[in-house]
Amino acid sequence: MGFNCGIVGLPNVGKSTLFNALTQTIAAQAANFPFCTIEPNTGRVAVPDTRLDKLVELVHPKNVVPTQLEFVDIAGLVKGASRGEGLGNQFLANIREVDAIIHVLRCFEDDNITHVEGGVDPIRDAEIVETELMIADLESLEKRLDQTIKKARGGDKEAIVRQSVMEPIIAALKAGKPARSAAPDMSNKDAAREYRMLQLLTSKLVLYVCNVDENSAASGNKFSEQVAEKAASEGAKSVVISAAIEAEVAQLDNKEEQKEFLETLGLSETGLTKIIRAGYELLGLQTYFTAGPKEVRAWTFVKGSKAPQCAGIIHSDFERGFIRAETIAYDDYVRLGGEQACKEAGKMRSEGKDYIVQDGDLMNFLFNV
Repeated sequence: MGFNCGIVGLPNVGKSTLFNALTQTIAAQAANFPFCTIEPNTGRVAVPDTRLDKLVELVHPKNVVPTQLEFVDIAGLVKGASRGEGLGNQFLANIREVDAIIHVLRCFEDDNITHVEGGVDPIRDAEIVETELMIADLESLEKRLDQTIKKARGGDKEAIVRQSVMEPIIAALKAGKPARSAAPDMSNKDAAREYRMLQLLTSKLVLYVCNVDENSAASGNKFSEQVAEKAASEGAKSVVISAAIEAEVAQLDNKEEQKEFLETLGLSETGLTKIIRAGYELLGLQTYFTAGPKEVRAWTFVKGSKAPQCAGIIHSDFERGFIRAETIAYDDYVRLGGEQACKEAGKMRSEGKDYIVQDGDLMNFLFNV
């Protein structure tokens, strides 16, 4: 099960520099002119997890596989993108494919780096991107509404549900609010299905990333404070990072060197760790583990998933032929020192199809196909 985050923003805000640093590659060309990123660049990064490190210490496996998050660096958007300005159409098509949006906002002043809007104003920049996405969504829905209404009047059950989902969203978009602000009750499976099938750009969850200068990386600045207020008002999240610092950290191979470098700047963790943690929270993701002498592995799942669904992440046969799951809580596994000790202490549980997997669970799935 893969999850990806699209890195978006206006040109020259630090998207590609951040992408290069996060994925420790030079796949995205970082240059001081608009549209240097023409094709979306994709990179996967291992998710830092101290629990995985602890399990490796206990088990000493031959192989270790962390869970991963995928980042997609998408070409910079400019005002008028919904009408095809710049690389607008390509931008809009690429963004439909991601699970969440990491919206990079320039929160630093530098006369040597051109700003396409003439000056630093992260709130204005955010609104430009959001407006273009809302315009594109509104045009898409209005094109489909008449046909949907006709089908609904003819008794088409799916069209009736689709109309009930579309109309509140259209009203929200006309009022300058994103589609997610008028999302249907997702516990209604039919409405939730129609909502997802609309593939609306502003239905995506958003994480605002404030790209600040090196001196502001630890505490932020007046620009990042403005973004934090905006995020709070929307029920969204924001993090402060310095893409320049991340680029330097990416050049250090040794973790101790990275730690010492960050400490000299008053930082306790990398921007990558901040973004991944916030991204996981945003998408409602958690991690379970499988552990044995051959391999210790972390698996990403959506919070609230039941045991068969989590088994299916490993292989569809595991879900199809699910019998039960042998489960140990992470804290018990570490405290007692491993699987055998947990068995002897009665801490290994046998869970059925209705078990909701918990973050950190160690799982062994039994199945028969």
